[in-house]
Amino acid sequence: MKDVYYSPEDTTRSLFDTAVDNIKEDRTPEDLLFQVMLDLGILLSSKIEETEIVGKKVFNVADGFLIACFDKDVTDEVITEIAKQKPYYFVMRDSSMASDSVATNFDQIFATYSPETVRKVL
Repeated sequence: MKDVYYSPEDTTRSLFDTAVDNIKEDRTPEDLLFQVMLDLGILLSSKIEETEIVGKKVFNVADGFLIACFDKDVTDEVITEIAKQKPYYFVMRDSSMASDSVATNFDQIFATYSPETVRKVL
C-alpha cells in the first residue's frame, strides 16, 4: 500500500488526483495476494490455484477459503461467478471495478449468492 500520511495543512487538491489508487504501482497481483494472505492469517504454504473467470485472472487459495481478483475492469459477471463459488473471503482492488454500477452491485451480488462471504476491497 502507498504511504499516505498527510496532515490537513499538507493536503492540496492535486493530492487527491494522485491518490486514486492506494496500491503502489510496482506491485504485482501475486504481491497483493501474499499480503492479503498474511493479513488474513492464511499460511503462505496454502494451495494456490490460478484460474480464469470471464477473462480475468482469479486466485483460489485453500480450495475456496480465499478468492482474490486484482485485474482491471472486473464486471458484474465476474463477481457473480466468484460469489457462486461461495468463498469464505473475497478480495479485490477498488480500482478493479469496471464501473460505478459494479461497485454499487458488488454487495448485492454477494448478498444474493453468498451472504456469508467476508468481502474486502483494497
